[in-house]
Amino acid sequence: MLTVTVRDLQYRYRRFLIGVLITALVFGVAFIFDGVKNAVRNEATRIVDVFGADAWVVTADSPGSFLSTKVVPASLSQQVASSPGVERAAPVILGRTTLPLHSPLDVNLVGYVPRDLGAPPVTEGREVRRPGEMVVGSGVDLDVGDRLDLSGVRVRVVGRADGLRFLFGTPTVFVSLQDAQAMQFDGQPLATAVPVVGKPQSLPPGLVARSGPAAVSDLRRVIKGGIDTIDFVSLLMWLTTVGIIGSVIYLAALERTRDFAVLGAIGVPRRQVVGGLVLEALFLAVLSAVLALPISYFVSLGLVFPAEVGATEVFRLFAVAIVVGLLASLAAVRKAFTADPALAFQGA
Repeated sequence: MLTVTVRDLQYRYRRFLIGVLITALVFGVAFIFDGVKNAVRNEATRIVDVFGADAWVVTADSPGSFLSTKVVPASLSQQVASSPGVERAAPVILGRTTLPLHSPLDVNLVGYVPRDLGAPPVTEGREVRRPGEMVVGSGVDLDVGDRLDLSGVRVRVVGRADGLRFLFGTPTVFVSLQDAQAMQFDGQPLATAVPVVGKPQSLPPGLVARSGPAAVSDLRRVIKGGIDTIDFVSLLMWLTTVGIIGSVIYLAALERTRDFAVLGAIGVPRRQVVGGLVLEALFLAVLSAVLALPISYFVSLGLVFPAEVGATEVFRLFAVAIVVGLLASLAAVRKAFTADPALAFQGA
């Protein structure tokens, strides 16, 4: 039966190759979608980890921690810092702004006290040390030494940091707290949150401390709609591959109906006939998964931010390919089972 299967693949190799290429393309796009989903989920953890905070102090009525819509006086950080269980505290501003480049670029804005909580890991240049300076993350086409007017504040780029995107790959810029107050609150001494190191045991009235994981959940809540969309589109792509492989194998089964009848008439067990069809479907699916890996690489070159894939995603791709191959063979298997051995003697 293995020999019959190989001969059938050789006989219909053009159709088989077309099916492999189309399936590989769909597999590759679905695979890179998984990488995009990983990237947007992991970026939330990475940006929260930049602050090195154990908790985030916000107003009690704030709906979030990292993306708080309520503001507090920046001076409250001193009271928070003196609270029992707190080792360190500093006010920050987390907002959004637009860089006036050749093509305006929307970015996340982080304002922090220089050399305190919130300083990004700089890979080129140095950190912000005083007002009028800025560090830019990946995705911002500015070099160290460039100057620009940002929301009415004149700033100079003093450093660059890798990554640090969040909110679905939006680039991030870091400025001093004073500059962020001028940009966001017309110079008023306010902050959106107070990250702390330690575990606050009591806080000034009207404030609550929320954990670091809560800050990550806060960020992921905002992008949940996008993640759900990616999952839905990925599911549609997997179903599409079932249809592609299923059509290729089913057409082969239709053309081999008489062959199945002959095999049945001479006593070849049905399981061997069925096994040949399933083997064809699995071979098509697994070969498509192999080709999907280089295809996904070229697809990723067109993304605005890197997708994140690893061994787990590769294993999942091949596991899904096997499941897809098995599902796709069902219609052809049914056709093989229902082939009447009497057909073998028609026209004899």
